[in-house]
Amino acid sequence: MAVIQDAQPVSIPAICESCEARHGGLCGALKAGQLAELARASSRHEVLAGTELPDDGTYSNVLSGVVKLTRNLSDGRQQIVGFHFAPDFLGRPFEAKRPIKAEALTKMTLCSFPRTIIDRMMDDTPQIGQRLLQHALNELDEARDWMTALGHKTASEKVASFLLMIARNIDPANHPAGSISFDLPLSRADIADFLGLTIETVSRELSRLRSDGVIRIVNKRHISLESVAQLEERRGD
Repeated sequence: MAVIQDAQPVSIPAICESCEARHGGLCGALKAGQLAELARASSRHEVLAGTELPDDGTYSNVLSGVVKLTRNLSDGRQQIVGFHFAPDFLGRPFEAKRPIKAEALTKMTLCSFPRTIIDRMMDDTPQIGQRLLQHALNELDEARDWMTALGHKTASEKVASFLLMIARNIDPANHPAGSISFDLPLSRADIADFLGLTIETVSRELSRLRSDGVIRIVNKRHISLESVAQLEERRGD
């Protein structure tokens, strides 16, 4: 009588072991075998700042850098509507085209893979759909927070809220305990556009935060937080 051999356990691919997307992103819902399959079909690649990310039938995990999400208005103007940071997932299941444009705001690293693989895995593993639902709900919560910020907060509170968002999301793994510093991924003109303020107002509020000892500014773009707690107090929540 033939002896049925036990299936050999599938180990997690080495490239996925320390990947932030496996711990905090979509891939955290995948089994070892699914991770191995996805790793074989995926490609890691760098994207230069200013590059529009094509809607070409792939999904991606953001491994580093910042994505800017924009909508084009009827008169040709462009409105920034949100951002993606590592380890966010880029893609819209169940919909062929996304209604917004995604652009690399900084130099980025993406892990991209055919959407057909994830769509098939969703049928086999409910946890993947749950992870994507949680991702969508988080985006909805963030959008509601910004609706409140843009509609009711003062200019000072808007700028503090924006800085806090960047500080909490841009490369958090590389921040030493008790210290946060980062390069602003947006120009002051883009920050003003996103917050519904003038450039002069943004510059004035940044200068006020610096004068009050809440932040330090080097070369206009590099920000160091002297006190996260002080910045939280300034956001007006």
